[in-house]
Amino acid sequence: MKLQDKVAWVTGASSGIGEALVPALLARGARVVVSARRAEKLDALVARHGADKVASVPVDLTDLASLPEAARRATAAFGRVDALINNAGRSQRAAALDTSMEDVRGLMDLNFMAPVSLTRELAPAMVARGVGHISVVSSVAGYLSTPHRSTYSATKFAVRGYFDSLRAELHGTGVEVGIICPGYVRTDITRAALGEAGSAHGKTSDAIEAGLSPDAVAVAIVRAIEAGRPELVIGGKETAGVYLARFSPGLVRRLAPRLKPD
Repeated sequence: MKLQDKVAWVTGASSGIGEALVPALLARGARVVVSARRAEKLDALVARHGADKVASVPVDLTDLASLPEAARRATAAFGRVDALINNAGRSQRAAALDTSMEDVRGLMDLNFMAPVSLTRELAPAMVARGVGHISVVSSVAGYLSTPHRSTYSATKFAVRGYFDSLRAELHGTGVEVGIICPGYVRTDITRAALGEAGSAHGKTSDAIEAGLSPDAVAVAIVRAIEAGRPELVIGGKETAGVYLARFSPGLVRRLAPRLKPD
């Protein structure tokens, strides 16, 4: 789907890949609705790029009951949403048995239930128009489970399963579905990750610091949308884990216990 004159909605737009997606989409001629919890960050994006091109819809995506209203506000901003980019999410750096069920539910709500909910709100109108694109950010961790990422990996496996199925169901409707699987990207994802006892992890890692820039990933995502790619795996050598998981699952199981959480 060409993005010229289209309207894209980006969640998790206050930082990282989501923030970088805004200028990348504008460069392709799209208008952009931005969402995140931090309204002041969204207001800064509107001020930077102009209210005729960017609209702000603050929302807490873990408040699932509020998402239908958020979808209505996003649609009203420019009259429709042609491309939904489910980018918001949170990582994890805590042992499985030390992660409370409350935290498990919180990660699942943000990383899986919210994208599903927003998609269900917007996809019917896309189908009715005969054109649209839905993207969801999974992860290399959606193929490869490693220590201290149990629930995070579960959410990223889950979005792959759901949106692969949705793609098959929407075949022939004009609505495309893309899954994005980044490896290490230079964002605050590790610093903000769910750590021990429900607190933020509070530190980054050498792997993240050596990762791709959010700008490079954003440009690749926009190109993948316009090319209609069903999946984008992007990153450094860590993306080899995707292919190991596919073709050598036994080797992955033997190696996983030796991997040190970053």
